[in-house]
Amino acid sequence: MNGEKLNQLLGKFVGDLGATIHSGSVVIGAELGLYKAMAAAGEPVSSEQLAAKTDTNERYVREWLNAQAASGYVEYVAGSGKYYLTDEQAFVLTDENSAAYLPGAFILANAALQAVPKMIERFKTGDGLGWHEHHHDLFRGTELFFRPGYASNLVSSWIPSLTGIDEKLKAGGRVADVGCGHGASTILMAQAYPNSTFVGFDYHDKSIEAARTKVAEAGVSDRVSFEVASAKDFPGDGYDLVTFFDCLHDMGDPVGAAKHVRKALSENGSWLIVEPFANDTPEDNHNPVGRVFYSASTLICTPASRSQEVGLALGAQAGEARLRRVVEEGGFTQFRRANETPFNLVLEARA
Repeated sequence: MNGEKLNQLLGKFVGDLGATIHSGSVVIGAELGLYKAMAAAGEPVSSEQLAAKTDTNERYVREWLNAQAASGYVEYVAGSGKYYLTDEQAFVLTDENSAAYLPGAFILANAALQAVPKMIERFKTGDGLGWHEHHHDLFRGTELFFRPGYASNLVSSWIPSLTGIDEKLKAGGRVADVGCGHGASTILMAQAYPNSTFVGFDYHDKSIEAARTKVAEAGVSDRVSFEVASAKDFPGDGYDLVTFFDCLHDMGDPVGAAKHVRKALSENGSWLIVEPFANDTPEDNHNPVGRVFYSASTLICTPASRSQEVGLALGAQAGEARLRRVVEEGGFTQFRRANETPFNLVLEARA
């Protein structure tokens, strides 16, 4: 046994264990408004002051503050008993519209971990675990995690990178947003293209209920509707754009979904597929980003696919080449990488 390698592994374990347990405290801070209260204070605060501002228990707040300081999520003024957020910490911990808002990811992760007992059994049986079978915080966490990225990229770069779609939507087009969840992507597009109409589809009825509430709050309900439907049977045709945001790999029969999209598109329409960034070979995804996606895929994406018909189980690290095969088997003849981010592959398919 190599002692140096052992110590390196143990050091990694300490970091991972701390991060795992710390994730729960991030969720607590977000849900109770602790981060936001610290940012609003504009100066270092004590545990007593923060507890008073948030109507929480001081002893718990004190322990929470030290956990945050030890994790580098807040700063401590040595010897003063007071803590504060830097501008950078406030940006990622308090602004839900920032491109780097973090708490949503921790809400998602904590909800996904609640499925571990079920997944232990699924590993033995090979059965799937449907999206709808997860803890309800998974759906809200997913929206909070992905929405900042959509807000930063969807309208400004992803849609303009498609073939003629930006112009069509500005003039007035029809869009189907499939696997829309709570409707964040649908609403963002509707706000950016006031001459177009949008319909969001998702098989999960509770998510559609949430989306209908949010669209009313956003003030675009005259041009946006949400319906319960799957990727293989959503209604309508002649769509100028069909979008799949981070959901194709979750589907049991993505080829069947591709065939249905092909029929639903207008003659010159585009299918926008946004997937987690991945290279085409596993070894090229053995990195920090791949670690996040493979881990999420183990608990969420792969079992979701296996719970459905066919159960192809692409996984969240399918890669562009594998996705191309799915799209081409679905009847599309044009496929390209239109854009990308460190976390996304942005793909366009056309007939």
